[in-house]
Amino acid sequence: MPQITTRTVAYPADGLTMSGHLALPAGAGRRPAVLVGPEGMGLSDVERRRADALAELGYVALAFDLHGGRYLGDPEEMLARCLPLLDDPGRMRGIGRAALDVLRAEPRTDPGRIAAVGYGTGGAIALELGRDGVPLRAIGTVNALTTGRPGEAARIRCPVWAGVGSEDPIMPPAQRDAFAAEMQAAGVDWRLVVYGGALHAFHHPPVGHPAVPGVGHHPRHARRAWHDVVALLAECLPVTE
Repeated sequence: MPQITTRTVAYPADGLTMSGHLALPAGAGRRPAVLVGPEGMGLSDVERRRADALAELGYVALAFDLHGGRYLGDPEEMLARCLPLLDDPGRMRGIGRAALDVLRAEPRTDPGRIAAVGYGTGGAIALELGRDGVPLRAIGTVNALTTGRPGEAARIRCPVWAGVGSEDPIMPPAQRDAFAAEMQAAGVDWRLVVYGGALHAFHHPPVGHPAVPGVGHHPRHARRAWHDVVALLAECLPVTE
């Protein structure tokens, strides 16, 4: 297995001191890079492992923070922070751009080859970066079929891949349709994969605390969604020596 290195990086965003997880691939040259956004609970070992897995594939990966180093395991506390955040594109873009600045500043990063992959709230932030005109090579989201302000999706200049569970009550069919209509009207190169029988956050291993209704792990689809994300990166952001 390729030898990777990791470190914690502190940076300001949203009035907080964020604590991200940076994973670097083996070698010394510049590599394509990926922002990894977490679910609304915040950065956890799940996202850190994903960043590490991407580094093993040859990417510089930064799993970014949402809550100033905190993990919000209480659903009420999580919703109290995330719902206003999801209603404020400016705040989401600020959190995403702050993490992007950290990733671009890493000497191993090729600043012209960056993608954003996010889950839930982190996926919404990835989409807002695209709507804000950030020159990304790809955007991948799971459980994040958010729609933006009218016309702003036309600023997305890269392929967008989105995954959602068919039984997700938080991202129901009407939300899927609205997302698809926005992407199509904007001329985005987009794909939407619906994973049959899966609930919200189907990709996330079970947690040892209460969760919002409609959440459930689906191991088979979790593996498939990860493979789909990796395939997106291989297509749009190939690692070359």
